[in-house]
Amino acid sequence: MGAKGFVEGGIASIVAGCSTHPLDLIKVRMQLQGESAAPAAAPAAQTLRPALAFHTTTVPAPHINLPQRTGPISVGLRIIQQDGAAALFSGVSATVLRQTLYSTTRMGLYEVLKKKWTDPNTNTMPLLTKIGAGLIAGGVGAAVGNPADLAMVRMQADGRLPHAERRNYKSVIDAISQMTKSEGVTSLWRGSSLTVNRAMLVTASQLASYDQFKEMILEKKLMKDGLGTHVTASFAAGFVASVVSNPVDVIKTRVMNMKVEKGAAPPYTGAIDCAMKTIKAEGPFALYKGFIPTISRQGPFTVVLFVTLEQVRKLLKDF
Repeated sequence: MGAKGFVEGGIASIVAGCSTHPLDLIKVRMQLQGESAAPAAAPAAQTLRPALAFHTTTVPAPHINLPQRTGPISVGLRIIQQDGAAALFSGVSATVLRQTLYSTTRMGLYEVLKKKWTDPNTNTMPLLTKIGAGLIAGGVGAAVGNPADLAMVRMQADGRLPHAERRNYKSVIDAISQMTKSEGVTSLWRGSSLTVNRAMLVTASQLASYDQFKEMILEKKLMKDGLGTHVTASFAAGFVASVVSNPVDVIKTRVMNMKVEKGAAPPYTGAIDCAMKTIKAEGPFALYKGFIPTISRQGPFTVVLFVTLEQVRKLLKDF
């Protein structure tokens, strides 16, 4: 019985992760907008363009060049223009591995805890207990899946860099191998505290709120237990998860993507340093950078995740 929850959650997570991967990639690119690109002594006549700005041949204007902000559609079109439509699936192998490790663990463990802590008389579990189960499941899952998460962020962000500076990982295995060789095994858990914190918040808000919204809809008899209920509850859960997790997600993305040169100080010494530098340079709302693509991705991801999960449960109910 315990293994069944892991299998069901793993299948649903992989389907949801792959189907919404382009939205996740756009979100990562947007979260890196405005981050200083270490402009080492650029010539006076050279204009520093943001990584996602369109190429221009115009003479640069004098004085300060403010970072250009672009929306998710512009970012997506720019990725296609620069590297082709297939670039929208950069790092998809890492997504598959991440969902296999991280989401399978968190979904399965959440089900185990839910069955253990559900009141056998009422067949219900208080919201705070659901949140507690989500926090535990998310933390364990993130610790297991951090290397794949790190590889995914780097592979998704690679196209943002100039061609000469790209890491050009061939696959998630190649990414993990290169990181291990050049930065050491411990580098695979860079940003793990952020990953764990984010995963705890996402899992607690996503899984607990889905169960809570679903129970409320059924208790109030607003809808029957079917596709409509699953879609409504899952989209509401996706919105809650996006609001809760976006600030941690921005910092996690930047810490994981930073380049650490041998003998040089890293751009950020940790999560708090990254948060402070981000707020100082770009303002507090920078922590909600990429929120539109986050909700645009988290909404569909959560809908696909739970709708697929409910269908997989029906298919495997006799096993």
